[in-house]
Parts: sequence; structure tokens; C-alpha cells
Amino acid sequence: MSLNRHPVSLRRLGLPSLAALLVLAGTHADASAQGRRGAAVAEGAVASARVEAVAAARALLDSVIAAGSIPGLSVAVGRGGEVLWSEGFGFADLTHGVPVTPLTKFRVGSVSKPIAAAAMGVLLEAGALDLDAPVQRYVPSFPEKRWTVTTRQLAGHLGGVRHYRSAAENLSSERYPTVLSGLAIFQDDSLIAEPGTLYSYSSYGWNLISAVVEGASGEAFLPYMDRTVFEPLGMRHTVAGHTDSIIPHRTRFYVRTGTNDGRVVNAPYVDNSYKWAGGGFLSTPEDLLIFAAAHIDGAGFLTDETLALFFTSQRLPSGEETGYGIGWRTTTNERGEAVVSHTGGSVGGTTVLTLNRDTGLIVAIVANLSSAPLGTGLAGRVEAFFR
Repeated sequence: MSLNRHPVSLRRLGLPSLAALLVLAGTHADASAQGRRGAAVAEGAVASARVEAVAAARALLDSVIAAGSIPGLSVAVGRGGEVLWSEGFGFADLTHGVPVTPLTKFRVGSVSKPIAAAAMGVLLEAGALDLDAPVQRYVPSFPEKRWTVTTRQLAGHLGGVRHYRSAAENLSSERYPTVLSGLAIFQDDSLIAEPGTLYSYSSYGWNLISAVVEGASGEAFLPYMDRTVFEPLGMRHTVAGHTDSIIPHRTRFYVRTGTNDGRVVNAPYVDNSYKWAGGGFLSTPEDLLIFAAAHIDGAGFLTDETLALFFTSQRLPSGEETGYGIGWRTTTNERGEAVVSHTGGSVGGTTVLTLNRDTGLIVAIVANLSSAPLGTGLAGRVEAFFR
């Protein structure tokens, strides 16, 4: 596949401007020539290392794109609030040859869960949400079950709410006008286990969380997300994936056929209005960098205490850790560093987002293909180039 790359400017890549070189080389009158030369050499080494990192990461993603027949992919790497690299590969629209750019919006699937968790954090810090109260406090219309279900349990996939019964159930084409109307898909079903006793991944549990956010805030879920998360953080390219709206820079979506040749074809039509919090947002890698950077200790968006809560694995009654906190997977890499992450799989989209809490390095990769070969392992390899 012929790849179309659209890199951001050298300045965005973190390469040195002339002004930066002058400042770093030292412009004080009493600076020695040797000091100036030394600083310039050091800055040049940093720039050279960055160029090498980008080249190595490009080569890696080239191989992944080729192996997976990925039509379009976008990546961004950052440290704290700095974008180290952002680039689009391939095509957002194969029919018309529209290239991917850093502005292209992709379906981020279950990365919508940590995004929705941020709204929970705002409510929690305002004293408007009790994670351990029955969900009926905030969603009175949700049927009583054999056992009490809490928001904390739902947020850690311990709530006993089922996931999709089949792949076909993920292909809903029905438009749901409200969050509450979308709960009709599963709300009358029995719990699959007593809450707190079984880790069982559930996007439907997060659909229920979006209703909890509405009940706790007294505001519709999507406007509340805009007002308390997207606008304060400057996430200007993250939106709900409405099918009845024109959304600038939205990619088209693709799948591979199940035949031996595995051809890339247009994804089937789906309407994700039943699962905004569970997997319904569109975003860009750079917006995901902004979002993750707001979750570094001391960033100020949420308190460090809230971040610790989100990033601490929940436990089963046996004491076994589930590896999932509140909206985030928690793990330790081979260097012993704390990494939080989430992946997302949707119809015509695959996403991975990782935040290394010890180094501050963030990696976001998105593709417009179902089941593209992305994951935390790939993100970790990209991150390693920028250390």
C-alpha cells in the first residue's frame, strides 16, 4: 500500500528553532565560546536523537500498516503537555483518496470509558457522586436486581452487567435519542454474577454509568462532557459520533473480509448512540494526548487523590487484583514503571492510549479498521524510541 504521510511541523516534533538554539547555547555576555559550543552540541544531540526516534517509529508503523492492511492510521507521542511527534499515514477515505492528517477523527471505541471517567471524577470531587451508592440513586428507572449494583463496581467491570451477547449485537443501526432509552437493550436482563465477585468486561455497564452521570449532574450526558471535560481541556476535536451530523475530518470506516484474501471493504453501518460512554466518541491522537496529560499527577484537572483512585486496581473478594481501576487498566512495564492505558475496538476503528506515569510519556494510535493489530505492546515499542 502506498502510504501518504502528513507530519506536523518540526517545531511540533520538538526539533530546535534557531531561537531555541541561541537560548540554549547561552547568550549572556559573559558566556564563554566553549560554553556556547557545548550547549549547541548538546542541543544538536537532542535534535538528532528525536529525528532518529521518529524515523524508527515510522518504520515500525509502516510494517504494522502493511501487515494489517490498515487503510489509515494516525499517531501522536507526547511528554506532559508537549507533542513530540504527530503524523497521519494512509487514507481516511479510500474511494476519494483523502489522506489522513493529524486532524482526522477516528472512532476510539472503549477509550471512551476513561474519557467518561473524567466526568465521574469532576462529580466525585464536587461531592455530587457517591461511588458506593446503589445506581438507582442516580438512575431511578434502572430495575432493581437480586443484588445491589454500585457505580464503583460498574466502573471496574465488577457490576455483573452483561457485555455484548454476540458480535451482531455490536452492529446496532438504531438511533437512540437519549442515554436512558439506550439502556433498554440490557436493563431487564439478570446480572451475570453477584457484583464485586467476578471481573467481566462490560460496555453496557459503562452505558449505565453515562446515565449515572446524568442523574448526579442533573444535565444530559453529552453537554456535561462538553462543559466539564472537553472545553476545559481544550479537546476541540473530540465529539460524539452522531450519524445524523456532518462532522468535519471524520474518517470513513473499514473492515477486512473473512475470506482468504482478507480484502479491505467498507464497514457496515452502525449507530453508536446507545453507548456514548461505553464506546461512542470520535477523537484524534493529539486530543488523546491532551486528555492523558491532564491525568499526570499535579496537572490540576483532577486531584492526585482522584487519580490514585482511578489508577488503583480493584480487587476480587479473594484479594486478587483485576488490573482495572476506574476507567483505566493498570499495569507495570518491564522496567517496573507504572503504566495506565486503554484500548478501543469498534466497527471500523481500533485505538490504543498509554500513559507512563513515571516518565510522563504518552502514546496514542488510532486506525480506521476493525481489529487492526494495535495494542499496548505496540504503544510500548513506540514509546521506547522517545525515552
